[in-house]
Amino acid sequence: MVMGEKMTTGEKLALLREKKGITQEKLSEILNVSRQSVSRWETNISFPETDKLIKLSKLFECSIDFLLNEDMQENEENSINIAIDDCYKFIRECGYFFLATLSENQPKLRPFGMIYSDKKALYIATDKRKNVYSELITNPQIEMASYNVNTRRWIRIRGKAETESSILIKDEMINHYPLLKQKFFNDTEIFLAIFKVIIDEINIF
Repeated sequence: MVMGEKMTTGEKLALLREKKGITQEKLSEILNVSRQSVSRWETNISFPETDKLIKLSKLFECSIDFLLNEDMQENEENSINIAIDDCYKFIRECGYFFLATLSENQPKLRPFGMIYSDKKALYIATDKRKNVYSELITNPQIEMASYNVNTRRWIRIRGKAETESSILIKDEMINHYPLLKQKFFNDTEIFLAIFKVIIDEINIF
């Protein structure tokens, strides 16, 4: 996972919020400000007032100095390392992601929507009859990316896709996406393919 040596106050606020699993709307309610205000803070267009900084430091369990100082790095108590579940929540909030594969040494990019996390790994679903399935089997190297139009932030994940045979994971994914149950019913269930994403690097910008 890659993190820059320096982070602005806005970048720290966005990552700490995402780590808590709080949306911009929810944070705005907690602080009694507009969602636009939270968005402006996170994009460094404006700056939280002192009373808001105090509330933010208590909410995120970090010091005000940590929020304000670009040179101050996270410690064990103020960790903002990007966790698997943070990635999942980020992508779900975006509503979609793009998956890049390799086919005959040429990159191929396509939109995806179905993703699941058990807090240990990310999982994606596809159809064995589609080209993307054979591409993943032939070359498991992938990149995933998603952009949040509200926060103007995006995530990029690089890693490998491995076939996942766990019935529990399959059932959990089907429960999250009823469309899968409709599409892969009875005889067609054999065509449902689930891949576990082995992450090498994560960037949130």
